[in-house]
Amino acid sequence: MRYEGNIRFFVWYINAMKKNLLLFTVVLFSTNVYAQIPEFDKLEMLFSQRHYKKVYRKSARLLDKPEYDYSMLPSYYRSISSLQLAQNSFWYKRHDRTLSEAKELFLEVKNSEHAERIFNAHMYELAWLKADMINWASDLKRMKLEKQFDEVQELMEVMFDQLQETVLPEEIYADSVVEDFNKPINPGDYDIRDNLVFSAKTHIGTPYVWAGNSPDGFDCSGFTGYLMNEVGLSLPRRSQDQYNESTKVKKKHAQKGDLVFFTNGSGVSHVGMLISELGESPVMIHSSSSKGIIITDIEKSTYWSKRLHGFGTFVK
Repeated sequence: MRYEGNIRFFVWYINAMKKNLLLFTVVLFSTNVYAQIPEFDKLEMLFSQRHYKKVYRKSARLLDKPEYDYSMLPSYYRSISSLQLAQNSFWYKRHDRTLSEAKELFLEVKNSEHAERIFNAHMYELAWLKADMINWASDLKRMKLEKQFDEVQELMEVMFDQLQETVLPEEIYADSVVEDFNKPINPGDYDIRDNLVFSAKTHIGTPYVWAGNSPDGFDCSGFTGYLMNEVGLSLPRRSQDQYNESTKVKKKHAQKGDLVFFTNGSGVSHVGMLISELGESPVMIHSSSSKGIIITDIEKSTYWSKRLHGFGTFVK
């Protein structure tokens, strides 16, 4: 009997130690939301590579596992991957509750005690998401999808309102701006490419406007379409359509007057026009959602270099 009692005590002691160890582990992790958790590192890596569907699925699985309840990162990644996927119209039609679900998850993170640390640790992702959503909203307005445009605009206000500038620094999601390209140009007898560059530079500083396509304000494809129209070339209105109808050009053959296209993982989402010479590092002039018409060195911009999709031309 004494022997059996010792066995029962030993089993009880081992179980108690297991529970205490589990509690200690959860407390330890909860004090540092940035501990090196392989599952979280994987989400961050996949998101940076624009594998949004994988992030969407993996974050959902983590949300279903109680051992990760101490962290808000699964909710954060589920929310931002949903918003990137929703920019694909075909995906959005099959997941029409995406915006409301993403909003709910994002606000859970924003209202949590870990919000400031999470947002500051992931400022690049948030800044890029904001820029992508601005371009998305512009496309929706241009396509006269007013209801969805209003939803996206309202969602951006809720998500990004009151986030400190240290969380969403302007220079991250805006551009790497080239300051020495504003020299005056005499058009003279320049060819069509030189005239495109000359015309484009006269609009530097023009503000970004939803669905804008006039000197009062441009969005990205409105600007490129306006420039091409001035030299007698007709372009489709949307950046995706401009890419589809352009003659594709390899990077080593791209030059001033050609268009450069970008993607956020859900099709072409932005377009600019090159002003750099053949063989030079690509520099574009474009309508930035944060600064209007500016000049950007693509390879010096973390945001744009990661999203480069391809080059195309309408100039023969």
